[in-house]
Amino acid sequence: MTRPGQLHLNAFLMSVGHHEAAWRLPESDPYADLNVEHFKNLARIAERGKLDSLFLADVPVIFDQVGRRPSGILEPTVLLTALAGATQHIGLIATASTTYNEPYNLARRFASLDIVSGGRAGWNIVTTAGLDSARNFNLDALPTHRDRYERAAEFVDVSVKLWDSWDDDAIVADKETGVWGDQDRIYPPAHQGRYYSVAGALNLPRSAQGRPVLVQAGSSENGRNFAAKYAEAVFTAHQTLSDAQAFYDDLKRRAAEHGRDPDHVKILPGIVPLIGATESEARELEAELERLIRPEYALTQLADLLGVDPGELSLDAPLPANLPEEEQIEGAKSRRTLIVNLGRREGLTVRELIGRLGGGRGHLTFAGTPVQVADKLEHWYESGAADGFNIMAPVLPSGLAAFVDQVVPILQERGRFRTEYTGHTLREHYALPRPANTNTATRPPALLR
Repeated sequence: MTRPGQLHLNAFLMSVGHHEAAWRLPESDPYADLNVEHFKNLARIAERGKLDSLFLADVPVIFDQVGRRPSGILEPTVLLTALAGATQHIGLIATASTTYNEPYNLARRFASLDIVSGGRAGWNIVTTAGLDSARNFNLDALPTHRDRYERAAEFVDVSVKLWDSWDDDAIVADKETGVWGDQDRIYPPAHQGRYYSVAGALNLPRSAQGRPVLVQAGSSENGRNFAAKYAEAVFTAHQTLSDAQAFYDDLKRRAAEHGRDPDHVKILPGIVPLIGATESEARELEAELERLIRPEYALTQLADLLGVDPGELSLDAPLPANLPEEEQIEGAKSRRTLIVNLGRREGLTVRELIGRLGGGRGHLTFAGTPVQVADKLEHWYESGAADGFNIMAPVLPSGLAAFVDQVVPILQERGRFRTEYTGHTLREHYALPRPANTNTATRPPALLR
């Protein structure tokens, strides 16, 4: 091994699979997006493979057009609470927006999930791009990219104050004296900031892992700065090894500049593995899914991402030369640039680009045998491009089962992945330390009991 250590692997779950046409396959249940038993089954499959965590994305709007794919999205912290009861070890990461929530309510939801699950919760912090979302929350315009990240920073600062508003030993539970808790060990945030005013302490104590793991998924300049300061895991998308290596090096450097241990920031690109007994079989599945795409739906979403009218895109022509630049985009800046670069680097028509995006929306798609998939993951890890991966099965549950039953054993045989869980919390799975309480860590020893 050229780089020691083991991979971190998450199961990124999305209804019947990440490929937009997965629901059209004979094996798929088009109603599975609303079936809790379906998600419990996926959770058990992932835990069977000893994966680090489950991950659920979220957006406060109907995602694209309902004709395109299953569009029901159960609120992720509610769904993960159900999955916590169906599992024992696997981490539980939910997406939630800092633009369309309030710190107290959201911190309480994640603290609840963390306590119910025994310390397995993580929060994927997003600022939420898209005007449609803004219009669902009393706004006529999307807040600027910079404003969303400034708001997010204060939101996270307040959330940490809330999670740390109890000492670990604040609960005394002394029946003899009739004292349940020590009021002196409660620390109300008393926060007054630009965006938020939060006076009182959270009505929940710290969890087994201290507080939820902080995850972040933006790769723009603002996103990278935010991740370097706050994130303990970073979900990202890259099409090439060199791009992934450059991102990895840059983010680790930025984390160090913030005085953080770079090893405590896990970088986890997404990959959509299409697995077959032979490479030809994997390619056939890829081709079948691409054939089932209805491009008229994808065209609208692509145009929105690029900041152009759908009429400016021709399916059988390349991307227009005069697309808006990244700095003109207030939505998903880094994803826009990734997709434009992909289309231009490979000379794809819009139709071909839509086909490439159908499985992972910009994440790397790879078709091959179990050995080839394992080789790909190991190569990126050894090349300093990733600490692990978000596994985005194109079809569920079959794609996740194939990964767990066919790829994971290869990685385990190579010493690249755990054979058993050695910890109980998500922090332990990610080899992250339990954070000290920010209120007590800086207090003089004489004030501590």
